[in-house]
Amino acid sequence: MSSSKQELLGRIPSVEVLLQDVESEGWASGVPRRIIVDSLRSAVDQTRKRLLESTADLSDQEPLGSLLKKCATAGLSSSAWEKPPEITAGQASSGTQTPEDQLFQRAVRQTILADAQQRVESAARPHYRKVVNATGIILHTALGRAVLPPRALDQINRELTGYSLLQIDLETGQRSRRDGRIEELLQQLTGAEAATVVNNNAAATVIVLNTVAAGREVIVSRGQLVEIGGSFRLPEVMAAAGVTLVEVGTTNKTHLRDYQRAITENTAAILRVHPSNYKIEGFTSEVPLADLVALGREHGLPVIDDVGAGALVDFSRFGFQKEPTLPESVATGADLTTSSADKMIAGPQGGIILGRSRWIDAIRKNPLARILRVDKLTLAALEAALTLFLDEERLPEEVPTFRMLCRDVDDLGEQAERIAAAISARASGASATVIDGFSQMGSGSLPTQNLPTRLVAVEAKGLAAGQLARRLRMHEPPVFARVRHDRVTADPRTLLEGDEEPLIAAFCAAINQGNARGC
Repeated sequence: MSSSKQELLGRIPSVEVLLQDVESEGWASGVPRRIIVDSLRSAVDQTRKRLLESTADLSDQEPLGSLLKKCATAGLSSSAWEKPPEITAGQASSGTQTPEDQLFQRAVRQTILADAQQRVESAARPHYRKVVNATGIILHTALGRAVLPPRALDQINRELTGYSLLQIDLETGQRSRRDGRIEELLQQLTGAEAATVVNNNAAATVIVLNTVAAGREVIVSRGQLVEIGGSFRLPEVMAAAGVTLVEVGTTNKTHLRDYQRAITENTAAILRVHPSNYKIEGFTSEVPLADLVALGREHGLPVIDDVGAGALVDFSRFGFQKEPTLPESVATGADLTTSSADKMIAGPQGGIILGRSRWIDAIRKNPLARILRVDKLTLAALEAALTLFLDEERLPEEVPTFRMLCRDVDDLGEQAERIAAAISARASGASATVIDGFSQMGSGSLPTQNLPTRLVAVEAKGLAAGQLARRLRMHEPPVFARVRHDRVTADPRTLLEGDEEPLIAAFCAAINQGNARGC
């Protein structure tokens, strides 16, 4: 590196000097010193890199003055170059401080401090925080799936702020099962002999298969060998559980005789899997659960029913096609039934296991049970969510997921018109219109079934849709929308109470490149 460039980088202030600036400005008050120091170091490194890139095309022999002028376009603070510095007579006569020198140092200082301030704010802010979901996807996996019912949050806040009753019997004072209350509720809601809960449905599938069939064969229809989110495939899950997969039938058609022919002395169970996030339509057929149960009884084989999203109520009342429910699986005679707890039950992430007492007892004794067990937060939230299903008529009032499902198109249209009018009026160069669209349940629930809705479609002059969507995500709170036909669309269906104004403000700030409060 040339001596001029070394001299240039040498003018970047040290972290210690910059710390003094931070303390005098006061914008990092209360922030741990480690966060401030790390942010300043990262900002200094970024500025150094930017300076080297901006002068890379200049000769190593270039005078320092030329390098300083080149740095004016290096992405440094532009305001620092606008106001000429005041040069004292002593500085001018000695030649130790040129105007370019002072401009450069001021620009570097402002740039580093501004960068560090953004980094400090980002580091000090919780990562797992509230966002505005305007995508229209009710169970958005990346945004936390089901919105927990207020009663669940109230229960956590009220009962878990100190020590809490987890697994001890009040009468005897002896250690008890931590899932006892969850089992009682699931027995009441589904009619199951017994029940337990683990940390998700994949875990439920693994521990059930490992308990029932480790080292032996499990029969599954080829059309049910699904891949779920994150590239988790059922054959790989079964291998991890220590069982051997036996495929029967074809992709589109599987018959009862296919299962019958596959049964051998090494067969341990029959598994039925709900396809969750896809459907095969047309020339297709699958064996009904009742027929599989009868076949299992004939051969003394347990039938495991992976229901997937795991509805406790029939969602056809909301206009969807009929989907299997947990009570139906139990009533039909499945020996073990698994499902998610955080999708159509609208609870926290978890995996529900229903079944005959002997199998649930065996699952609880499996060493995997301790590995996959849930904590007090999950149990408290799930207790509250399941309790709400004891009064199905109140679900739309109490559970955000059901409230979103029940909103009619006229109501959604009125809100969309209101949002569009506000954005058009307050965001310069914005065009916001209302168009027809559809919402989705999401997370593999109610696949291929869409809900009609009204969307706010926004275009901004001179701003690509992808850029606008990114600015919305970078807003605080972050706003997630969808890009459709070169427009950003916002679906009112997934807006919660109080989300409307933050959504409008985010669009305003993103389009105007200003502070939302000034829009």
